[in-house]
Amino acid sequence: MADLIGGKRITIKELNAWYHSLQALTNVNLLIEPNKVTAIIGPSGCGKSTLIRCLNRLHEIIPGARVSGQVLLGSQDIYAPEVDPVEVRRRVGMVFQKPNPFPTMSVFDNVAAGIKLNSRRSRNEIATIVEKSLRQAALWDEVKDKLHNSGAALSGGQQQRLCIARALAIEPEVILMDEPCSALDPMATLKIEELIQELKENYTIVIVTHNMQQAARVSDWTAFFLLGELIEYGHARQIFSNPSDKRTEAYITGRFG
Repeated sequence: MADLIGGKRITIKELNAWYHSLQALTNVNLLIEPNKVTAIIGPSGCGKSTLIRCLNRLHEIIPGARVSGQVLLGSQDIYAPEVDPVEVRRRVGMVFQKPNPFPTMSVFDNVAAGIKLNSRRSRNEIATIVEKSLRQAALWDEVKDKLHNSGAALSGGQQQRLCIARALAIEPEVILMDEPCSALDPMATLKIEELIQELKENYTIVIVTHNMQQAARVSDWTAFFLLGELIEYGHARQIFSNPSDKRTEAYITGRFG
């Protein structure tokens, strides 16, 4: 498992994914660059969320779901028999579409939950990590006097940043975000987008979004999917200004999707 540590680059080779007999991804090959933001775009049902769930082995927990191919984190195939999926999920964090703080836990305990589960730390060490994670998530100044209040009492945007802090607390190399702003108002969305730009200094970020303007604003690289296949992948500026595939152009200009 040593190769998982520091494995900020993700290499996807001939990845296929199924839900029972339904194939959701077909022969996907993709290199996700370290310390960059990669946006995954495409119409509903094209395999975007399935792809990122394959990157931290969440796909396989769905009954009837399976994968083939390779996903390399650094140089280690995360699907190799000797690899512990729990360790993969610690190294590749996930932020979901709808903010999901643990409703019965305080702000502090929401962030500390993963630390307590994955390591033995003293109370002081945990407090230090919680503060650091909340600062990284640009939330500390807003909640430092509310640490023992319910995480569910925060606003929607604050809850999403709390979930980001919770993901950061377990010290991942990669952060996956599945439509992280879809339930947020424009001001909260702006804060998340600014946060993403700050976080890429230390993390590799993969974001699924339906919002073409958001993808153009936040991503360094963009991958367009259609019907489970990777159609086009390149620098975001090139994808949005001069795509090489007519299907990509049709989608980003709103002619379908």
